Amino acid sequence: MFWYSIASLTPAILLIVACLRGGPWPLFALFSITVVVFFLDRLSRRLPTLAHTGRALSLVLAAVHFILLPLGVWALAGSPILGTTDKVLIYIGLGLFFGQISNSNAHELIHASTKWPRRIGTAIYCSLLHGHHVSAHLRVHHIHVATDSDPNSARLREGFYAYALRALRGEFMAGLHADSRQRRGKRHVLTHPYVIYILGAILTLAASFALAGWRGIVAMLAVAAYAQFQLLLSDYVQHYGLRRTVKEDGKTEPVGPQHSWNAPAWYSSAMMLNAPRHSDHHMRPLRAFPALDLIPGTMPMLPRSLPVMAVLALVPPLWRRVMDIRVARWQPLSDQD
Repeated sequence: MFWYSIASLTPAILLIVACLRGGPWPLFALFSITVVVFFLDRLSRRLPTLAHTGRALSLVLAAVHFILLPLGVWALAGSPILGTTDKVLIYIGLGLFFGQISNSNAHELIHASTKWPRRIGTAIYCSLLHGHHVSAHLRVHHIHVATDSDPNSARLREGFYAYALRALRGEFMAGLHADSRQRRGKRHVLTHPYVIYILGAILTLAASFALAGWRGIVAMLAVAAYAQFQLLLSDYVQHYGLRRTVKEDGKTEPVGPQHSWNAPAWYSSAMMLNAPRHSDHHMRPLRAFPALDLIPGTMPMLPRSLPVMAVLALVPPLWRRVMDIRVARWQPLSDQD
């Protein structure tokens, strides 16, 4: 668990110092989650699979999240010692941390087999004003992944920006419909998951106001938007263009290793708690992140690390030039029409 801890906690520690001290620390924090990751990924290393739950690290990261989020809002909106450059660097670093590391950790926790880790994961998503992702992910994405019924599975030739607009509304509504169907006949509206998500968002914004007034709310909205942007990029990259075949009887084939993109880069994978080992996760959702496996021969592989491919996705023509030919290697283009 050593590298998972180093890769995921180092940016958080540096961001905490950056929020409190300014100076060179905002730059160090940003470098730790961008430049350092890029160069360490180029080393020829492989993370071994471990018979370990990783739960202790997940809980530590959750605690760090709930320390860093209010501290970051205060730093951006109320700190008297930070200059404009400091705040810009901290904002970028916070968005990347919450979108890549906290998101990956919350994702791990909501798949736990016990109640309290799931609640903590849900609280993390609520604190990023994205609580509905829990329902959309568990009740829609994992059931309908790699089909048109999943708003978070990007279609072939669909650019990221068009996808983001579709997915933002689509996952909110799909999760709401799934939860409402599951709760049909239940009278207690206040226990509806979406009521909890909305109350969590209101509580987050109220705490932001208490920390730094209206500037705190603006800072919180900006950080949450950046984190959600990172989450959408991750979903887009990891499922772009891949589709499950509809069989002659009208049923969709089971989820297999060929229905998610994976990245073998070791350090960014450690930083994101093996989120780039996505095929194994979809085939075995309850498997803890240290135990996720990567089998290049049977799983689609991205040509670069997940963070690098996310940057590439911001330029749709270049993205399609790189990825469409790779999609064709895993399934006929006619299946996408």
